[in-house]
Amino acid sequence: MMETILIISLILFGLAIAITFIRILIGPTFPDRVIAMDVIGVNLISAIAIVSILFSTRAFYDVILVLGILAFISTVSFSKFLERGVIIERKRDI
Repeated sequence: MMETILIISLILFGLAIAITFIRILIGPTFPDRVIAMDVIGVNLISAIAIVSILFSTRAFYDVILVLGILAFISTVSFSKFLERGVIIERKRDI
């Protein structure tokens, strides 16, 4: 019973990733596309966690952690870009 529920949830996460990918393709603005990429990252992390439960292993925990860190860094860097126009500021002495 539990295995069936996990497989159904994997299918639903795959469907959510596919729908979000369509949003990336037709998104009207660049921030919409970035948010959609963040949603794909969260859904991918959830799907990997379900696969880890299905296989009864802890091997995927490192992958989940790295994906979470990368999704966070990309979201923060994009918000910094929207706020200032640059991601890395350089001070120039003239």
